[in-house]
Amino acid sequence: MSAHWTLEDIDWGAFDPTKVDPELLKLIKAASLVEHNGAEYTRYLCDVFDGDEAFQAAARQWGIEEVQHGEALAKWAVLADPAFDFDAAFKRFTDGYQPFEEGQVTSKRGSRTGELIARCIVETGTSSYYTALAENTEEPVLKTICRKIAADEFRHYKLFYDHMRRYQVKERLGRFGRLRVALSRLGETEDDELAYAYYAANDWNAGAYDREATAKIHVRSAFRRYRRGHVMRAASMMLKAAGLPSNGWLAKTAGALGWRFMQRRAA
Repeated sequence: MSAHWTLEDIDWGAFDPTKVDPELLKLIKAASLVEHNGAEYTRYLCDVFDGDEAFQAAARQWGIEEVQHGEALAKWAVLADPAFDFDAAFKRFTDGYQPFEEGQVTSKRGSRTGELIARCIVETGTSSYYTALAENTEEPVLKTICRKIAADEFRHYKLFYDHMRRYQVKERLGRFGRLRVALSRLGETEDDELAYAYYAANDWNAGAYDREATAKIHVRSAFRRYRRGHVMRAASMMLKAAGLPSNGWLAKTAGALGWRFMQRRAA
């Protein structure tokens, strides 16, 4: 897997400050921190898949691309807000949020198959998120960046899905087990990572971190960017990762429930 674009491929001169949405800018600042932390997840994945050199090589390239996403988003955020100090914000984020326990070398999901299912869920979320952001901005540079990231994340989904199928042959994780992992990871979308990134990027000087309040602000702002089609597509991808039919009545029902849930949270 090789990167399909670099920061040099972006036409930064096309930036239009009159098209910057201040609320969307806050989401981009937070996303830049999470994406840039890809190196930490790469280390974790290489530890979990110790001995699988093919997957480790793919994971390292994935991590490079994730860090590049963070760099692109951060560069745009600085164009939109020259006072944004990305390095200081990233330090606040990593000082205050640790995704893994120290010395952790086994999967949080109980198996390698489970770990790869969880990664599929993450890539589903990010591909739909950046697609939604691209369609919610009129700023041409940000639109380009988000489209490129969304395409990368969809490709990353396929990467993890293909390796998951390989491990499923060996580990034979049952359908219930796969669904349990998928639902568990889906439930973590409102955990401290995104909320603390939003705080570290935007609200760090406004008082102590309030996880619940910050998460509500972030979720409300993010979820209102979605359209029904984004959610329906995400539901299909998640069901596929869980080993369930990704089309038909189940996908339609899951998508409709997800859309209703997001509308309530965005209200």
